[in-house]
Amino acid sequence: MTLPDCASVARVRRPHGVRGEVAIEALTDEPEAILASGRRLFQGTPDGALWLDPRTRQPRELHVTKLRPVHDGWLLTVAEIADRTEAEKWNGRFLLVPVEELSEPEEGEVFAHELIGMTLIDAVSGAEVGEVTEVFELPQGLLLEFRGVQGTHAVPFVEEFVDEVDREGRRLRVRLPDGLLEL
Repeated sequence: MTLPDCASVARVRRPHGVRGEVAIEALTDEPEAILASGRRLFQGTPDGALWLDPRTRQPRELHVTKLRPVHDGWLLTVAEIADRTEAEKWNGRFLLVPVEELSEPEEGEVFAHELIGMTLIDAVSGAEVGEVTEVFELPQGLLLEFRGVQGTHAVPFVEEFVDEVDREGRRLRVRLPDGLLEL
């Protein structure tokens, strides 16, 4: 089996109840579609990578049986998590979907995992300022860590700082806050 190229679509926060249901943070704009009953997911690691069984070196496929909204997120049930004891082992893990099963992003949008390795270009001068090395998903949104000649820095992935996303060219045109690149 060829390993699928996957994207993180949810993060497990905690168990809910005694029947294996888990509270999740959706990392997609379309949780009702991507996490719908009958959909398949893959088990991820706490750092968002595809988990591979140490014996078989194959990913673990999961099958969604129920998704329901709650006031602070979503509750998810998958067939492979039968009870609270098993659900407690999933805290902090990511749930992944093969990229080919996701709808293409709209113009100017990008999958979060695609941001790593993109080049940041200063919107005013046109100069290259760095390369995205990490993406952090915070309650306020995404934070991009990038490495440039002056070291490692971070900038929020919001319209105030990101003018343009060139998915094909793997570039982000940015307006960095004053003083960010100074040592």
